[in-house]
Parts: sequence; structure tokens; C-alpha cells
Amino acid sequence: MAKPGVVKVAGWEKYPWLHAGFSTRQGGRSTTYGDEDQGTQNLGWTKEDPAETVAGNRRRFVRAVAGPGAQPELVTLRQIHSGIVRVVGKDHGPLATSDGRAVLRGDALMTRQPGLLLGIQTADCVPVLIADTKTHAVAAFHAGWRSTLARIVERGVGTMRLEFGSKPKNLIAAIGPAIGACCYSVGEEVQHEFESQFAYAPRLFSEVFDRDPIKLKYPMLFLTQRAPGHSDIGPQIHLDLHEANRRQLLDAGLRAKAITVLDECTACATLRDGRRKFFSHRAEHGYTGRMLSAVGVKD
Repeated sequence: MAKPGVVKVAGWEKYPWLHAGFSTRQGGRSTTYGDEDQGTQNLGWTKEDPAETVAGNRRRFVRAVAGPGAQPELVTLRQIHSGIVRVVGKDHGPLATSDGRAVLRGDALMTRQPGLLLGIQTADCVPVLIADTKTHAVAAFHAGWRSTLARIVERGVGTMRLEFGSKPKNLIAAIGPAIGACCYSVGEEVQHEFESQFAYAPRLFSEVFDRDPIKLKYPMLFLTQRAPGHSDIGPQIHLDLHEANRRQLLDAGLRAKAITVLDECTACATLRDGRRKFFSHRAEHGYTGRMLSAVGVKD
């Protein structure tokens, strides 16, 4: 069986106390979501995948991130697309059920407790990992468009300053694989929401014209009698969530050179053999697995 697919952050290996990594689709035992010949690394408790398979995938992923001999406790959340930040530690109480499922609700986790590995599930949303190189506090964020609109990353840095005495100049951050501006079309209502909150919002959106070859060859087939501006024909509005969260990190005080953006698109990135590299809720129409993005302090 192939090793669990893990994308590491370039430069973070110089911090020997730090565990961190973003999972890919490859290297697991799930056969539910295609690639039955090799298995996939589904790390989410999806209803289609047997729980024991997911648990095994998670154990192998944790070992791949933490390294030989390390046995950190994986902590995840019941994610709800919110701005809720959770601070956890060994004395916090139960962080998971007996079978490993999350107890806490929210979309960000942070800790300074060694032996915990904070995990965020995604299948298009943006995962953001932050580490304090001085206090050894770490944080993981699930930033879909709703949580990004709620400034979860920016607020999270503020929580790190309050809880751990973190200084932005000492923070490093990695923005992981997520659906890119190339593939992420949204409605006008999302654009209006962002424009009401962020002065730089116009730079987060772009217009992309449909390149459907049938529509290009036979445009008359798609004409409508709707008034101009009320038809669904025309450019799509695309949102760059990678850049939106990078800007929040900058506004929170992080240095630009301390932010690493792994800007692979989960919807269209493929391996050399043409297979998908990541799970994508949008590209696979909801029938897909989940990745984990994890960060922790070595015990």
C-alpha cells in the first residue's frame, strides 16, 4: 500500500518542535470514492465510508505527520462554517468520543499543549495553519467563504495574542490546498457580502466566461427572453479564497514572507496519471471524502 499522501510546508522542518502537514487523496484504504485499485485517504466520517476504514486512515496519517515514535492525540471539530475559535489543552475535558469523533463545535482550534495534533477537515474550503516560533502555540483554521467573511483567521490571531501572548512578528502561517479562483464560482450575493466587509474585496473577484464548447459553437441555442442582466448566460463571478485569507493574515500583522501559500486547486489538480490529487466537494458534486490539515507541538 502507498504511503499516506502528506504535503509538508517548505521551511517548517527547521522547527524541530513542530508537527504540520496537509493530506492528499492518495495512500489510504478507502474504496468508496474511486481509485479502488489503490485506495484513497478519506479522513472524514462520511456516511458512505466504513468508520473502521476512516479510523485506520487517520492513524496512518497522524503517524505520517508526527514521525516515527510520536503518538499525538488528534483533535478535530464539528465544523459549522462559523467564526468560532476553540482553545484546547489536556485539562479541557473530553475532546473526542470513544471512536475519535469530534465533540467541540467551531471552525478554529488552537493550543500550546504538547502532544495534541489539531486537525481541520476540508474538501475545497481553505485550511490555514499558524505556529508561534517563540511561544510554541499553534492554530488550525477551516476557512470556507462564510468563515472567511467572519474574519476567522484575523480573529484567531487576536485570540493567540490574548491567550498565549503571541506577537504577529513571530508567527508563521501556511494556507493549504483549496478550491482556486480558477474553479470557484459564487453568486452576486457573496460578492456583495465581501464588498461590505473588506476594502480590498474587488481584487478578490474576477469574471470568467463560460468556455463550454457547445455554447461557443451554438450560441443561439442558449438565448433567452429575459431582460439584460437577468439571464444566467454571461460571465461567472469567481472568488479567490487563498488571497482573501492571505490578506487577513497581513492585516493581523504577519509578515508577508512568513506566509506560505500552497495554491494548488482541489477541484482541478491532478497527478501525472490524470487522477485527482485531492478530494473536491464541488468537482465531485458532493460525493467525496475529506482531507485533514494538521498542526501540533511535539510531546
